[in-house]
Amino acid sequence: MAEARNVIVEIVGIMPGSELAAVVASRADIMEFTQQTHDAALTPEVTGGLSHAERAALACRIAKINDDKDFEVHFGALMDKAGASGKTAQIADIWFDGGSDARLVALIRHVDLVAHAPKDATGSDIERLREAGIAEPDIVRLSELVAFVSYQIRVAAGLRLLRGLS
Repeated sequence: MAEARNVIVEIVGIMPGSELAAVVASRADIMEFTQQTHDAALTPEVTGGLSHAERAALACRIAKINDDKDFEVHFGALMDKAGASGKTAQIADIWFDGGSDARLVALIRHVDLVAHAPKDATGSDIERLREAGIAEPDIVRLSELVAFVSYQIRVAAGLRLLRGLS
């Protein structure tokens, strides 16, 4: 039986048989749930109002904000797989603000705010998403995506530090 893919293990470069691999194996349940959440957040069966390409582009943007080149490459590959092009591909460019598309402006503004300074986000920021026509379920999906990608990047950063200590 083939071993399940684990994005964090791949990105961190955890070698089978290493001390760090043993640490990760001791928390296999968390790693499995993290991978399942990755798949659900980025490539769900039901996308709602956030396509797979948009999700990957937003995740790539978050990776860039966090200066994580490995996740940037990973999410860039997901963008390519999802066929991101045009304005959707531009979402990953941290200098792109959404242009004249009110929906993209709201999505990007919210992602940038929460990825940079989550404690500064308020109810009025959610209201801006609503005013841009983003439905409640998609606001939840967006929030889940930002939270998960930020978590995933931080888990990988911690594992990279542990790898450096061993």
